[in-house]
Amino acid sequence: MEKDLFGTTLPIIQSPMAGVQDSELAIAVSEAGGLGSLPCGMLSIEKIISEIESIKSVTDKPFNLNFFCHEMPKYNPARQAMWQETLKPYFTKTGTLCASQSSSVGRLPFNHDIADAIEPFSPPVISFHFGLPNKDLLARIKRWGTRVISTATTVDEAIWLESQGVDAVIAQGIEAGGHRGMFLSEALSNQLGLFSLVPQIVAKINIPVIAAGGIASSEGVKAAMMLGAEYVQVGTAYLLCTEAKTSPIHRMALKGEHSNLTAVTNIFSGRPARGIVNLAMAELGYLREDAPEFPFASVEMTQLRALYEKQGVGDFSPLWSGQNTSGCKEVSAKYLTQLLAQNF
Repeated sequence: MEKDLFGTTLPIIQSPMAGVQDSELAIAVSEAGGLGSLPCGMLSIEKIISEIESIKSVTDKPFNLNFFCHEMPKYNPARQAMWQETLKPYFTKTGTLCASQSSSVGRLPFNHDIADAIEPFSPPVISFHFGLPNKDLLARIKRWGTRVISTATTVDEAIWLESQGVDAVIAQGIEAGGHRGMFLSEALSNQLGLFSLVPQIVAKINIPVIAAGGIASSEGVKAAMMLGAEYVQVGTAYLLCTEAKTSPIHRMALKGEHSNLTAVTNIFSGRPARGIVNLAMAELGYLREDAPEFPFASVEMTQLRALYEKQGVGDFSPLWSGQNTSGCKEVSAKYLTQLLAQNF
């Protein structure tokens, strides 16, 4: 039976995961009856268009485009220089100097230029991370008939999102891998586990709730729905799928004996995100006040990542992962989607 909100047959949404997937994974999940997602926050407009065209050339099923909607901070050369000094010993070990300061980053917020490019495609669903774009942009998207969803990490965020007119709220538990979608507060102390967060949000809003964080099996899907969620969003479990573009280093970490050792850190991008603990996190610390604001912390860390990955190690790679890797399987995304939804 088709689900009303997104036009899918299964209540499974594949989490958009920048850097480890492209349209191939989204297509596979949509074709299986779930809602495949394409992370667009790190793509150029030209690449976004080509990926949408790839999706639409293969499937007529609904899909989701995901964007960041943060406010870009001003580039702070002094803060960046301090960060470079902190990281200097790690560059020295590779016999390389950090490249000169650059304010160029690949994580830009949703804007009218992007909207101009995607409007002809009338995307079925758009999801946002870090709140919502301004009211003009949001109203423009809604006029297309596009469903709009966004992430809440607290009850207050969910209430605010509903007041802005979103069609559904993604309740992101602290277990979830990748970036926290928090936007009303920077306090990690008020971030809840999924099974505490979902029923509280369900009780306070009147639109569908999508549960995200630590769900890795059909039993987890069922449990989330028993608490009132109408859909679930799954990310980590898809990272080993054949259609994922997860790097060999990242795949090795996910299959390793320490994959359950994850932590929330801001050192890779400037915003809190959960990943498998590696040397950078262990030695620099998980959360640092001197890390440049998102997304500028990534300028130097991306350089270190490339240098160390050339040596075959992920010491400076953001190994994004949720707390539950038990669902990671080296299978097709279609099979995994059906497995997750086998109780429905």
